[in-house]
Amino acid sequence: MEIFHIAAECYPVAKVGGLADVVGALPKYLRKSDHDVKVVIPYYKSISIKEKELKILYSNNVKLGSFNFPFNIHKEIYNVNGFELYLVEIPELFDRKDIYGYEDDIERFLAFQIAALDWLITRNTVPDIIHCHDHHTGLIPFMMIYSNKYQNFRNVSSVITIHNSIYQGEFSFDKLHYLPEFDLTKVVELEWNNRINSLATGINSAKRVTTVSPTYLDEITYSAFGLELLFQKVKFKSEGILNGIDKVVWEPLTDKFIEVNYSVNNFKKGKQYNKEKLCSQFNLDPKKPLFSFIGRLLDEKGADLLPPSAAMALSENYKEINILILGSGNVEIEKQLNHLKTSFIGNYNVVIGYNEELAHLIYGGSDFLLMPSRVEPCGLNQMYALAYGTIPIVRRTGGLKDTVIDLGDDGNGICHDQASIVDICYSIRRAVDLFKDKKKLNQIIKKGMNIDHSWENVCKEYIGVYNLIINKNES
Repeated sequence: MEIFHIAAECYPVAKVGGLADVVGALPKYLRKSDHDVKVVIPYYKSISIKEKELKILYSNNVKLGSFNFPFNIHKEIYNVNGFELYLVEIPELFDRKDIYGYEDDIERFLAFQIAALDWLITRNTVPDIIHCHDHHTGLIPFMMIYSNKYQNFRNVSSVITIHNSIYQGEFSFDKLHYLPEFDLTKVVELEWNNRINSLATGINSAKRVTTVSPTYLDEITYSAFGLELLFQKVKFKSEGILNGIDKVVWEPLTDKFIEVNYSVNNFKKGKQYNKEKLCSQFNLDPKKPLFSFIGRLLDEKGADLLPPSAAMALSENYKEINILILGSGNVEIEKQLNHLKTSFIGNYNVVIGYNEELAHLIYGGSDFLLMPSRVEPCGLNQMYALAYGTIPIVRRTGGLKDTVIDLGDDGNGICHDQASIVDICYSIRRAVDLFKDKKKLNQIIKKGMNIDHSWENVCKEYIGVYNLIINKNES
């Protein structure tokens, strides 16, 4: 099969969150299964591929109403990521510092989607599958079916994967003229709550809808930020597939970012060396249990609970624990986390921002990982933690519920039900008790490290989805 993945992010060239990790890994493993897989993303200013490693395949102008934006399609020549990578260069819209967060994000990603289709329609062949990811590419399935200029795509199978239903790409109907000319009797397919909703449109128009965990597929039928009825309606064509992790990148035995490599057979010494390196770097005590958080500092991640929970846990377990936080996001949360530094010197530290190398070392050197998420469609951090022998402490939601079972149920982690300070601190106390019981601690670490969350198994499920909709098209 020829499969195009079209997305806003792709690790390692453009990453904000877990979307990038999936788009950077799934195509690579699909290609290993002998499928012809390509990835298309915007050419952001932050992408550092050298010009000599790219060649321009196609140039044109993308039209949004009365606006015209020149664009180029670049191909990365050497396939260094394990698949063919194509970059859509629209300088006026994407030659900026950040990936998201601009007032014209709707125009930016709509132009990206149109430019991608304008190029694809000029090729001599049509793909078997066009796989879209989140709202940034949610209008593609609609345009494939109903836009006059893309008639050759009407029988091409489309899939949309929902990585997070919070972000929906809504905009008003006064921008309807930005879309390429289409059958106006189908305008209802664009509308949700009296606005054009990119995510809802993709869900309506795609042949198949997937979410990034089975539990999240159930959750969005009753909690999806206004899309609950739509997800109930399309349940018949939906499937929850748990994400995998890329063992080429996330493998403690070969990880180039950690101080000492290790496996399930020698994790005690390996983790201790990495913990000593980490604690030395951040003025922490390697003899004490180290609790870490890695991620975006947003309410959906439960990050607003981190400052009061850290303060309470550090006070209740006076000089018994260490806490280290790596993340960025809400400015007020960042200020509160920074403020704690002066109160708990030697037991607490925080790094505002994101550092891929440091993240790997934190997984390698921490004892426990905090994930008090209110919403977690899949979550990859808990899987990374398990692979590195770091015990996850999670709220039971979405993919966290699918991957972490409480130690009280003979599981691989510590779970709580509420996104609350009380639940987080109680879980930390349970973890402190576990840390003292080395025999049980090591048993749980081994259990986590032996779990197979690799993409090889996940690929088989996606191939099953692709075959299903292709066979339906042919029949």
